Amino acid sequence: MNTEIKNAVTAAGANAQYDACVKRILGQKSILARILIRTVSEFHGMNPEDVIPLIDADIQIGTVPVDPGLTNAEDSSTRVIGFNTENSEIREGLIRFDIVFYVRMKSGKTQFIINLEAQQADPQKYDILNRGIFYVSRLISSQKERDFIYSNYDDIKNVYSIWICMNLDENCMNHIHLADNKLMGQHTWKGNLDLFNIVMIGLTDQPAEYNDEYELHRLLSAILSNTLTVNDKLKIMKKEYHIPVEDSFREDVRIMCNLGEGIEERATKKGIEKGKAEVILYMSKTYSTEDIANMTGIDASVIKQIIEENQPVAV
Repeated sequence: MNTEIKNAVTAAGANAQYDACVKRILGQKSILARILIRTVSEFHGMNPEDVIPLIDADIQIGTVPVDPGLTNAEDSSTRVIGFNTENSEIREGLIRFDIVFYVRMKSGKTQFIINLEAQQADPQKYDILNRGIFYVSRLISSQKERDFIYSNYDDIKNVYSIWICMNLDENCMNHIHLADNKLMGQHTWKGNLDLFNIVMIGLTDQPAEYNDEYELHRLLSAILSNTLTVNDKLKIMKKEYHIPVEDSFREDVRIMCNLGEGIEERATKKGIEKGKAEVILYMSKTYSTEDIANMTGIDASVIKQIIEENQPVAV
């Protein structure tokens, strides 16, 4: 197999395993409870231990498709029976929600739908908020026939799409929601403006200081940090947040750390190789292959290969 292809496949596999570990860790009820307390007003001020029992046991991690028409599952009579969780290999390549689950309110009478997404960086190909809007819209529209039937729109459940975005310049958190701006008159239209919610959580690459304002940011940045050791992560979770660390949880954290280090190492190596090639190409405008080899200590055959691979394609 071509070395470049092999490396790409290995890197993709490592990235996929890393993402899976991150989702499993964030999908722990003890972590979800602490996220809900800081992001959903109905849970503000509650003890995490009191929130945990309110989280539905059926937490879907990387299984529910985002694509229209595929979010819900149907039985043989085409009746919608819940989220579509069929084997991901059947519909490989589909975009899936990272984590989706139901949570009951303190009263026990109503449920919210919570979606949690983790991003290693702010994407360059599109605006992240637009994706968040699409996800919330899908989780609202997909409720028809699953959470409400016919025209019973008052039964639509509130949706929160919570995005954890890493490697930002500052720790931040924004709540994006609907607003009623009266442009003329004072009439108040009936309806639930709280149905639509996006919470954007921005994390820097260093764990925040432990204080009330950044309590959630410190927990999340510690879990997702590429600089803290496994023991450091577990120590913060156990001593500062009193999160029970079971063997399976500890193993996921260990695997995530190891994979993260491997991904970072490959990215660094790739960056060095790219920089080396750029220098050689720049020098080739003035110097011969032999001169470049003498000045850089790089084998002439390697220099020649880099120059040939970067020659413009003849039209």
